Amino acid sequence: MDRLRRRSLMVVIDALLVNVAIFLAFLIRYEQLPSTFWTTYLSYAVPMTVIRILSLRFFGLYNRVWQYASIGELVSTIKAVSAGTILNSFYLFFVVQQSFSRGVVVLDWMLNILLIGGSRLGWRMLRDGLYGINRKRHGRRVLIVGAGDGGVLVAREFRNHYRGQVSIVGFIDDDPEKQQQQILGCSVLGDRTAIPHIVDTYRVEEIVIAMPSVERKTIREIVAICQETKADVKILPGVFDLFEGNVTVNQIRHVEVEDLLGREPVKVDLASMSQYISDHVVLVTGAGGSIGSELCRQIVRFSPRLLLLMDICENNMYDIEMELKGKTDVRLVPLVKDVRDRQAVNDIFRKYRPQVIFHAAAHKHVPLMEVNPEEAIKNNAMGTYHVAQAANLYGASKFVLVSTDKAVNPTSVMGASKRIAEMIIQYLNTRSDTNYVAVRFGNVLGSRGSVVPLFKKQIAAGGPVTVTDERMIRYFMTIPEAVQLIIQAGALASGGEIFVLDMGEPVPIMELAETLIKLSGFEPYTDIDIKITGMRPGEKLFEELLTAEEGVNATTHKRIFVAKPTELDTPLIERTLRNFIDGILPNGVQETERFIQAFLPGFVIVRPQDDVQAEPSFVETAASREIVENSIETQKQ
Repeated sequence: MDRLRRRSLMVVIDALLVNVAIFLAFLIRYEQLPSTFWTTYLSYAVPMTVIRILSLRFFGLYNRVWQYASIGELVSTIKAVSAGTILNSFYLFFVVQQSFSRGVVVLDWMLNILLIGGSRLGWRMLRDGLYGINRKRHGRRVLIVGAGDGGVLVAREFRNHYRGQVSIVGFIDDDPEKQQQQILGCSVLGDRTAIPHIVDTYRVEEIVIAMPSVERKTIREIVAICQETKADVKILPGVFDLFEGNVTVNQIRHVEVEDLLGREPVKVDLASMSQYISDHVVLVTGAGGSIGSELCRQIVRFSPRLLLLMDICENNMYDIEMELKGKTDVRLVPLVKDVRDRQAVNDIFRKYRPQVIFHAAAHKHVPLMEVNPEEAIKNNAMGTYHVAQAANLYGASKFVLVSTDKAVNPTSVMGASKRIAEMIIQYLNTRSDTNYVAVRFGNVLGSRGSVVPLFKKQIAAGGPVTVTDERMIRYFMTIPEAVQLIIQAGALASGGEIFVLDMGEPVPIMELAETLIKLSGFEPYTDIDIKITGMRPGEKLFEELLTAEEGVNATTHKRIFVAKPTELDTPLIERTLRNFIDGILPNGVQETERFIQAFLPGFVIVRPQDDVQAEPSFVETAASREIVENSIETQKQ
């Protein structure tokens, strides 16, 4: 009923304005009304008014929310008035054959646009004026960083949907030309250096960073400045998060550590990725893990004919299968199998004939593998061989090994086992029509067992946050980014490559801990303490992405490089693979150490009682291969 009353009121007001326009048009044209004006006007006022109202209705002017009126509404008003003028002229000149001055017709057209359009825009100005007065008194006080398209969108959303709840103090922008300019009635108050002063002066309660397309390095610098204040800091998602929808205030969220990575979002070639996955049978091992599950999420977007999910953990398998079933029509086959079970792996390949394999199954926790080194060899090296050899036997086209930067000059059993896995698939590539490649990258944010979830759990418990060494630095990447690049690397593969992902700038772990504490609303060392616990067995102060012999070559993707191949010890690898088939594996720490040293001379498993300050390293050279042969002879004796 309110809506009907509002429309009826608008019709009455428009009818009045239409007649005022006619009256003013005659008055302006003749300076005084002709003696026959009232007689003629009263004869034709009703039909002319009806024609005008019907034109306005036809162009939808009674179905719009005019407090949000903009240029689009003004254009519609001009169209409606123009149509009404044409119809009224036709009615007067041809139907009733009443002559009017052409000047009156033009003036009437202009005055209708002014009065009808002005009434709508005037209503919006009145609402905005009242809001401008009220916003000084009501709502949480918000400062928007970024006076570009993102900032304007956020300001409009706040004003249109959160009236009375939000008071926009103004904008911050580093562009000198925007300083002291007005945007939507709010001033650009200064650049980023002025944020602390403006927060104090205007009693700002919330800062919204609305710069979705700037470099993350810039975001990190602005967040650091904002954290010097007591205001709550939020952020608009990056431009790549907004591809599938419009910006809304609901998408504004608290700043996450992912927003502060010193690297630009990944851009991928979707066409090339789709080409080798679409309508193919795809197998993902370790499908329930952090990387494996994200691989499954992204692979289903490319519509494979069949997606095989393989994982030893039934709970993880159940979670990812249920999640995917709710999102895709792709046929899924959950396989609770162990990559160490060669017969089970061969049965899968014999039955389903996967064409593309992403091998993400692995033991990855460095300290745990130091205590259980033989298990790292069984799962990461032997398990990789079982899946890779099955790919060869059953004619798969691509095999992608998910590797790690810990495989470079490894000081941990986990890293050494992954380096051996890389060597195995490089060897198989020389003996098979299957394209075997490895993708090497650093830490992923949010993966199980990674440092960020650990820090968040420690902060939630009140601290302390534990850091093993204040000098430690790591490369970081988000899980979706890493997986996108893994799939992209598969598209680039021609066989035998070790792809190295651009991990951006390394992040000091102490800095990461301090940032997470601040993002959680606490002050480091005051509210939440940071405790240095000492390096764990197998850890490095920093990770590397290449061995001493490896350099990199560029690929067609600017974020993916390929390591130059190193010479393999073929006899050693062949003997090892025969032992895997026969079930001959190292047992215990000493045997595992000797096994690894055959591939990586100089490698030492650090026992808990050993001094962990010295970091062993290796360089694969001809001299080192002589040591390998001596080591093999020693094992034979």
